[in-house]
Amino acid sequence: MTDTPSYGFDTLQIHAGSRPDPATGARQTPIYQSTAYVFRDAEHAAALFNLQEVGYIYSRLTNPTVAVLQERVATMEGGVGAVCCSSGHAAQIMALFPLMAPGLNVVVSTRLYGGSITQFSQTIKRFGWSAKFVDFEDTAAIEAAIDDDTRAIFCESIANPGGYVTDLPAVAAIADKAGLPLIVDNTSATPYLCRPIEHGATLVVHSMTKYLTGNGTVTGGVVVDSGNFDWSASGKFPSLSEPEPAYHGLKFHETFGPLAFTFHGIAIGLRDLGMTLNPQAAHYTLMGIETLSLRMERHSQNAQKVAEWLEANPHVEKVTYAGLESSPYNARAKALFPKGTGGLFTVALKDGYDACVKFVGSLDLFSHVANLGDTRSLVIHPASTTHRQLTEEQQIAAGAGPNVVRISIGIEDADDLIRDLGQALDKASV
Repeated sequence: MTDTPSYGFDTLQIHAGSRPDPATGARQTPIYQSTAYVFRDAEHAAALFNLQEVGYIYSRLTNPTVAVLQERVATMEGGVGAVCCSSGHAAQIMALFPLMAPGLNVVVSTRLYGGSITQFSQTIKRFGWSAKFVDFEDTAAIEAAIDDDTRAIFCESIANPGGYVTDLPAVAAIADKAGLPLIVDNTSATPYLCRPIEHGATLVVHSMTKYLTGNGTVTGGVVVDSGNFDWSASGKFPSLSEPEPAYHGLKFHETFGPLAFTFHGIAIGLRDLGMTLNPQAAHYTLMGIETLSLRMERHSQNAQKVAEWLEANPHVEKVTYAGLESSPYNARAKALFPKGTGGLFTVALKDGYDACVKFVGSLDLFSHVANLGDTRSLVIHPASTTHRQLTEEQQIAAGAGPNVVRISIGIEDADDLIRDLGQALDKASV
């Protein structure tokens, strides 16, 4: 494809990054199940290792199947490049790796997936990094949390599990004023519903395990680079602006310009951290992305109908879907997500923790799993599973209190889903 910016999203999700295989004419992207790639000669090999030429060396770094996926996701998000890796959690570490050093911190939203809260509050301490948790509705608090050691701001576009909608333009303005990159996890929204780069994000991360693949078959993550950040302006990001000893003093930003972060992610991040996405997983994700817009339309339509029904149910205390007129984030969602608000939300039951456990166990169509974004409708009780390592205060702050159930609406018949939810709510209230 040429002149890709002129194509619509539905076309890009099928064609971006993909061309018929030059050796066989295969139209679907082949699975290049190869560890290593033959060099033309010693000079070619040296050029590749010196980053003087782009090509394939070893599949921990680059792979032709994965390269197509990287280009496709970057194109859909409106970025200049992307780095695929083994999971969404890997993508978050990959995004921070070039920015951070011992003693530095990142300002993050309190409204995050429970595993991300644990990663930021506990795991990154082992690197000597720290996180400052802030309610991103309080923009003054975000500004107050930023200090001389802050190197990034992190949030989710639509927060998992509570469906909270982040005011991306407001947060981006704060990041821009502070000279910091804004990293947005866009897993729940996908680039079909929202492109955070258009609202000021520097980097976008995804758990491709969820909506991008859409069929619950693989795990994968990706970091998309906007190409808009000046990594040399402040001196705060030496990994990108200063000489790199491993490449004879090469300066990534000076050498690669807008693609500095992407090249660093491959040449340093994947080389040294090894969080590689395998080509078969990339293939499954590419196939899933081909129907992304169709699925997201149905996810959003079904979720709207189910959320409206749940809101009127006498056993339900609250539904957090931003598509509801009653949501405090409804106006923001309409502005940021004009095509729909996705398929993820929570429901709080009046009868508390025990009713939630019974409700989840009484469902037939819904699968009780620790995943979201599948074509199938999924359910989980975060307080007893994904968020159980958190304190009750942290659970409530993340929108996953003891009486809350997370629901990921699939693309089945919405009336069938409503019947299943109805019978389970009746059983849970007895």
